[in-house]
Amino acid sequence: MIATDIQEKLLTRRAVKQYDPAFKLSQDEILNLLDAANKAPSAWNLQHWKFMVVHSDEGKQKLLPIAFNQQQIVDASAVIVILGDKEANKNIDEICAPDIQKGRMTSEIKERLASQVNNVYQNEHYAYEAAVMNSTFPAMQIMNFATLRDLGSCAIGGFNRTQLIESFNIDERYVPTMLITVGKSIKTPRETDRRDVQTITEFH
Repeated sequence: MIATDIQEKLLTRRAVKQYDPAFKLSQDEILNLLDAANKAPSAWNLQHWKFMVVHSDEGKQKLLPIAFNQQQIVDASAVIVILGDKEANKNIDEICAPDIQKGRMTSEIKERLASQVNNVYQNEHYAYEAAVMNSTFPAMQIMNFATLRDLGSCAIGGFNRTQLIESFNIDERYVPTMLITVGKSIKTPRETDRRDVQTITEFH
């Protein structure tokens, strides 16, 4: 696929609400998509996210009322729950280990970095905001890579977070940021327009 084709696909992407319920993505295909999403940027490379994939029919039926009975929950091949990590500072040893091993970072630099990060994470408000903000980066990456693979996707913010946490036993360390449905579209999504970029941009 050449660059112009990629650009056209991404710029014409629309949210898909109607999926072919007979179309199934394998776990390997989903993991491949998430591997691409996992390359998204993050502050300090802390990778403030976790993915919970609702893939089985039973899981989707369980999720359905939590997402206010939106039909796409059960018709999509998978629903990916994006979880923001409020304790992403705890990832730093694991994340820095390859850098130290490959000579990209010294142990001394890693210790200074860890001290800086852990100090910032004493602020619970920052930890929450960082979890939400950084977890949106792989979320968009999921939708973009789904588009490049001729799959439909839709980001969903309308769901009961408290019920989701309770029903799926989500650790309090994580905040559910959004749901993303992924599957095969059966209807061309409705086109939408965007405001002129000049009206929403300021230069200083």
